[in-house]
Amino acid sequence: MINFENDYVLENDKITLRPMLESDYDLLLEYSVNEPDIWKFNGNEPNNEQNLKRYIEKALYNRKIEMDYPFTVIHKKENKVIGSTRLYSINRINKTTELGFTWYGKKYHGTYVNKNCKYLLLQFAFEELNMERVGFRANSLNIPSISAMKSIGCVEEGVLRNFSIDANGNNINATVLSILKNEWFEKVKQNLKAKIDK
Repeated sequence: MINFENDYVLENDKITLRPMLESDYDLLLEYSVNEPDIWKFNGNEPNNEQNLKRYIEKALYNRKIEMDYPFTVIHKKENKVIGSTRLYSINRINKTTELGFTWYGKKYHGTYVNKNCKYLLLQFAFEELNMERVGFRANSLNIPSISAMKSIGCVEEGVLRNFSIDANGNNINATVLSILKNEWFEKVKQNLKAKIDK
């Protein structure tokens, strides 16, 4: 089971995920300020200097109270911080977690980055933390994100109506997806590994 005091580092030959640090503010700022399209589907995102500072503070606080475990994403070939992701709403009794708060610089959308990050996190969740379920959520209008989740093996479960707000403060529906532990070992791991090894 997860130990929130451990500094877990997940990596392969393409990506490193390391625990988020307060000092990541300076490394993530270029995406926060210069790439507004990243944030259009969700509210309360780090879309300016002040919001990024608050975002990082909240992520680190949630780790401290043993609710979330935030990671910073590093592109190995470029030796560069390119985004963030996390396991959140971690439930050690039911052995469930959500995977989300995932964002990368626009340059890395549609590249191998996302599948590699998801592989590392799912492997960690199911094989090291012994989770039974990893859940995912996305704005129901964010078709690229939902398609990306399905492409790694997520099963759509339903829609939460007026679940949150977007960047303009509008109520939005959230599509819920998940992967179960048996699905990971029976097919998802093998299929996702084949995709990232291409």
